[in-house]
Amino acid sequence: MLTTLREAWRRLRGWRRIRFTTAGALFSAGSLAIGFAAVNTGNNLLYLLLGAMLGFIALSGWLSERILRRLEIHRRTPRGVTVQKPIRITYYVTNRKRLFPTLAIYLFEEGLSEPAFVSRVGAGESVTVGSENQFVQRGVYPLETLTLSTSFPFGLFTKERDVPLPGELVIWPRSDRPVRLPAPPGGRGRPEFSDSSGGAPGARGEYRGLREYRVGDDPRDIHWRTTAKIRRPVIREYELDAAEIVRICLDTRGEPGDAAETAIEVAAALAAQAYRVGRQFGITTCTSDLAPGGGSGQFERVLDLLARVDFDPSAPRLAPPVDPMGCVLVSLSA
Repeated sequence: MLTTLREAWRRLRGWRRIRFTTAGALFSAGSLAIGFAAVNTGNNLLYLLLGAMLGFIALSGWLSERILRRLEIHRRTPRGVTVQKPIRITYYVTNRKRLFPTLAIYLFEEGLSEPAFVSRVGAGESVTVGSENQFVQRGVYPLETLTLSTSFPFGLFTKERDVPLPGELVIWPRSDRPVRLPAPPGGRGRPEFSDSSGGAPGARGEYRGLREYRVGDDPRDIHWRTTAKIRRPVIREYELDAAEIVRICLDTRGEPGDAAETAIEVAAALAAQAYRVGRQFGITTCTSDLAPGGGSGQFERVLDLLARVDFDPSAPRLAPPVDPMGCVLVSLSA
């Protein structure tokens, strides 16, 4: 019974919340004072003034309600962003009302310090607004509810409405720590390339076959004849040269803290270095494993995995998928 009441109260509170502004509190207190004086003196002018003030309050509530109704909102977030870098969140706001515009509303989300502001959306129109925020810790931040807030038209009250809008922000760890990759046997390194080239050159081995294109694949591997035939991007796939693969093994058995975050950033930097020099790379932790690959897509998959990594002293023992001598071990004791 208590749980049902709490849920009902949560839904009611999410439907509408109203609180006084400073001006609204003073205006309401003044209305009460005028009403008390009118009742005690019977002065018609005071009754007229009281009616005007109460009408002012009622009009404020009616207009603010019209502002918050029948809005359709979609959120767009980047796939991921590096910790301590600005992240822009975009909102697409559509006013589904037939006649009444929406004016002066703020869009708040729990966990975000900066709101977005919508100055005006005409009836049947759409606008795009955004907010910039910054995170100082990597991780995955859930987004559940968007709060619409307005004090339109007179600033007497702030009225709020909650809109369910599930999503998440993925904050990647830093990947710019200075690290050095182990050289492949025989010194068969690959030349570095500029990040502006659009992707890492894929390692070439024995031809395996064709498969559909995935984000981050090297565009030079596209098989144009088959792509034109089936009208979907198809690339050539090659057997990976084991000597060229960088296998990063992150031991997550340990206490969370600064040392754990440093280990995660070192693993991210190793992946970034492998991506820059065009080598295939994968990562294994105590609880997850990402098969080797190359290109920007693989690098983003590594960063996504590292954003979600948790250090735990009771985590399973690290089990590298290959001979441990062929791995780059990153641990708290390393």
